Amino acid sequence: MEEFAVRPDPADPRLTERVAGIDQAGQPIETAVPVERPLTLFLNGREIVTMMTVGDYPDCLAVGYLLNQNMLRPDDRITAIEVDEEAEAVIVRTERQTDFEGKLKKKTLTSGCAQGTVFGDVMEKFDTIALDPEAVIHTSWLYALSKKINTTPSLYLEAGAIHGCVLCERDRPLIYMEDVGRHNAIDKIAGYMHLKAISPAGKLFYTTGRLTSEMVIKTVQMGIPILVSRSGFTAWGVALARRANLTLIGRAKGKRFIALAGAERLRFDADPAAADDEPRRVQRKASLDEDAA
Repeated sequence: MEEFAVRPDPADPRLTERVAGIDQAGQPIETAVPVERPLTLFLNGREIVTMMTVGDYPDCLAVGYLLNQNMLRPDDRITAIEVDEEAEAVIVRTERQTDFEGKLKKKTLTSGCAQGTVFGDVMEKFDTIALDPEAVIHTSWLYALSKKINTTPSLYLEAGAIHGCVLCERDRPLIYMEDVGRHNAIDKIAGYMHLKAISPAGKLFYTTGRLTSEMVIKTVQMGIPILVSRSGFTAWGVALARRANLTLIGRAKGKRFIALAGAERLRFDADPAAADDEPRRVQRKASLDEDAA
């Protein structure tokens, strides 16, 4: 698969708006801001959830969400995906009839930006998934990925206030999705992988957001053994990563990173002193706040 086969399109006029305001000196300015629109997901005619999203790749977002909530089985045959932009809805139809009344009653808002939703039995498969124990990540790949991802044109660099997730192989970013919530971005990639029959073998996952329990659970359910973030960790995220034998690497910025789970997969083949520091223009607010702390 080619490098950046899917990447953000900051020039897409549907994804950002120009808004007038004033700056700290009271001078008039105009700046780009990401759009945020509702998308209601239906599965076989049953309303599941309404998500706030920038609106690109609604088919991937819908399928990835259903997979990561265990509402869609990997072997389910999808017969149709219907996107109605006017109604702000997406309908996924499957050959197998589905009924999720019990599951829908047990839902929890996650810590994700724009409030993700996790249903009560989302952990039902977690302990049955065996991640590849032979998978490795070289520190040279980590440094190369960080530089490539954070300097490529993106909605974040254009307008800010957005998260990105990237499916990678070795030092090559393959699929780069952005959205107002990191949970949406990871679901888009999960859906894209399912629809394009892309195997998780040999892959690693990169996110700009925090390494929360939700991000760990979804990465494990996707079968990806390595999760990297430029941001920090939550305690439950670390505990779940250790429980699943997921390699968890956070605060990966420039030449620095911290591994709090699965460190045995790391191969130290690059000198940190020779790695480039991260240019300030691509540093995200969360990263600057963490560094100050």
